[in-house]
Amino acid sequence: MAVVDVSVLQNLGLSNPAQTSSTSNETGDLGQGDFLELMVAQLNNQDPMEPMDNGEFLGQIAQFSAVEGIGDLQTSFADFASSLSNDQALQAANLIGRQVTVPLQAGLLNSGGSIEGELTLPASSPDVSINITDQSGQLIKTLSLGSQAAGPVPFSWDGKRTDGSLADPGVYNIESLARIDGQNFELDTQLQATVESVTLGGLGKGLQLNLSGLGDVAFSNVSRIL
Repeated sequence: MAVVDVSVLQNLGLSNPAQTSSTSNETGDLGQGDFLELMVAQLNNQDPMEPMDNGEFLGQIAQFSAVEGIGDLQTSFADFASSLSNDQALQAANLIGRQVTVPLQAGLLNSGGSIEGELTLPASSPDVSINITDQSGQLIKTLSLGSQAAGPVPFSWDGKRTDGSLADPGVYNIESLARIDGQNFELDTQLQATVESVTLGGLGKGLQLNLSGLGDVAFSNVSRIL
C-alpha cells in the first residue's frame, strides 16, 4: 500500500486534515481538510493488489488546488467589479442636472428656452441649413447658416416660428442639410440635452443617461459635458 507522507503535503501548502476540517464544516464548502480526509479514506480502502500511484495522488491534489485557485480568482474579480460599479455610481451622480452633447435627431424646447447643437461638415459648403419640424412633420422654421468651412458648425434655435411667434414647448425634430460639390447631404446632428437621471448598466451594459423629454442614451455616445 502506498504511504502518504504528511510533510510532503505540508510542502505543497496543505494543512493537516484535523486542523482544517472545522473551518470547512462552518462554511459548508469542501475545504482542503475534507479533501485530504477523503484521500486518506481512499488510501485506506484501496485494493492492496492495485495500490494508488503516488503520482496519481499528487495529481489529484494539484487538480483540487487549481480548482480552489480559480474560485479565489472569481471572488477577486467579483470584488473588483463591485468596486468599479461603486465608482461609476459616484461619477454618474455628478451628471444629473448637467448639460451634455449627444447625437440626436430631436431636441427639447423648454418655455422661453432654445435648442442648441452643432453639425460637422466633411467639406466646405456654400449653403448650410437647419430644418425644424414638429412631431407631426410640419415645418416650423428653417435656419439658414449660409456658407461654412469644413468642420464643426454650431447653431441655435430661439424657439420662434417663421412668422416670429413662439413655438409651444415640446420636442422638435432637427434636420441638418448642406450642399457639397453640387449635391445635397443630410448630416448627423449633435444636440444639447439635460441629464434627468442615470441608470447603472447591468452585466455587459454601460452607463445609461435619461435625457429630459428625450429618453435614454448610452453614456459612451456623449461627446461633451457642459
